Amino acid sequence: MIPEPTPTVQQLLAFYLEAGVDCALGDEPVNRLADPELAPEPRATVVHQPTVRAAPLPPPAAPPRADAAVAPDVAIASAREAARTAPTLEALRQLLENFEGCALRHTATRLVFADGNSQARVMFVGEAPGRDEDIEGLPFVGRSGKLLDRMIAAIGLDRSKAYIANVIPWRPPGNRTPTPQETQICLPFIQRQIELVNPDVLVTLGNPSTQALLQTREGIMRTRGKWMDYDTGTRTIRAIATFHPAYLLRSPAYKRMSWQDLRAIAKALEQAS
Repeated sequence: MIPEPTPTVQQLLAFYLEAGVDCALGDEPVNRLADPELAPEPRATVVHQPTVRAAPLPPPAAPPRADAAVAPDVAIASAREAARTAPTLEALRQLLENFEGCALRHTATRLVFADGNSQARVMFVGEAPGRDEDIEGLPFVGRSGKLLDRMIAAIGLDRSKAYIANVIPWRPPGNRTPTPQETQICLPFIQRQIELVNPDVLVTLGNPSTQALLQTREGIMRTRGKWMDYDTGTRTIRAIATFHPAYLLRSPAYKRMSWQDLRAIAKALEQAS
């Protein structure tokens, strides 16, 4: 007897269609003609439970930095106390070198304390050091410093006859404007510096230093060229505001007004001699 050939898949599908089979009831075929006792046990249905993800743990707290910022009110009080106790300019400089209350000291290359003659009769105060000043550690040594040298030379002065400093002794990152908090923290040091130099004439260069030292909210256009009093607590010093050299580099048309201020400064020095 010749066995019948095994049907192909196409033949089986055609048979199922003719028999009315149009869907599958399981993933695997079931031989319903086999002996049920010998049939393999059905596989257990695997129920996939959703994976429960644990909530991420919070990152570990960073250890406190040695240069962590000090609260502004604490830093201001500390600056006032430290500045008050400085008996000399050199002691004041050393206090600033070790002062931790201003974060600018950690981003600047070095302290920019002052330049010129500490016995001078005239003192110029700007706002803050720039890139060149940060590199050399001296105030007004860049383009604006060279212009300042020419300005004071026009009235017979040079750095051996003047004292030059800034309200902020460290360069702010990227030459940004110092924040009001940074200014208030550094203010006691420049005030003590003025008191120790004790000049006959104080010249504030630009709006920020004028507002910080002369306690005014008016802009430089209104304050420049006007004589005011600066009280050190032990003496009243004549003070005058004028344009910052950096502003004159951007706006040379105002050099004429600056020259008027310089002439007023020269006249005041002559009268005080």
